[in-house]
Amino acid sequence: MSVPTYNRMGLNYSDFRRPEPRIEAAIWGALGDARSVVNVGAGTGSYEPTDREVVAVEPSPVMIAQRQPQAAPALEGVAEALPFEDKSVDAAMGILTIHHWRDLEAGLREMRRISRRRIVLLTLDAEAASETWLIKDYFPEAGSMDRDVMPSRTRIRVSLPGAGIEAVPVPRGCLDGFTIALWDRPEWLLDPEVRRASSIWHRMPPGAAERGLERLQAELESGQWDEKYGHLRTQAELDIGLRLVCEEL
Repeated sequence: MSVPTYNRMGLNYSDFRRPEPRIEAAIWGALGDARSVVNVGAGTGSYEPTDREVVAVEPSPVMIAQRQPQAAPALEGVAEALPFEDKSVDAAMGILTIHHWRDLEAGLREMRRISRRRIVLLTLDAEAASETWLIKDYFPEAGSMDRDVMPSRTRIRVSLPGAGIEAVPVPRGCLDGFTIALWDRPEWLLDPEVRRASSIWHRMPPGAAERGLERLQAELESGQWDEKYGHLRTQAELDIGLRLVCEEL
């Protein structure tokens, strides 16, 4: 994704993309005993650990500007050319970012180059995500686009052969309002401010987005959505395809 797109997202990103404690706990647990961490594609700083030394790398100055004053220091840069010496930190992390990189393998090589102990990634399994109501019933084009840019489990295994991959179920009322995390709150998707904070809406053809939104609004108003999926409003959690990847070096 281009830096101008990041900049459009960045205008209201921190309003809707707040850390979800359960996801945060999984990421921090995967970082283990790492005392120094580089956060690649760091955005506004969600999920950065506060109990160890962190440096962020982020391509968009608009995103960097939204980081809180107490957040880790941030450098403007890209995954494919990290401004750190070999084996200079314990761990490198990347949270919902690898699908934005221009060259996945180059970025992962850079993470491995600078890290002494481990690499931790949070990503989305596009095949699993395509089974959700949001993709299956309303925005199939988003599913196709995600399959084009989201690295498959096979590709991750090839690039990080020693990595473990585990599902991270997303709780009802997830504080991190990325599009598919709103599986229990379909009305939120009708808000253009909510949509602006997720990359898929900047990549999806306008016609496809409008068709899906019109259908979703009509089925919410008629009660048809609740007839099919109303049980999700009270379900505790759902596997929407969120995956935690950790490779020990």
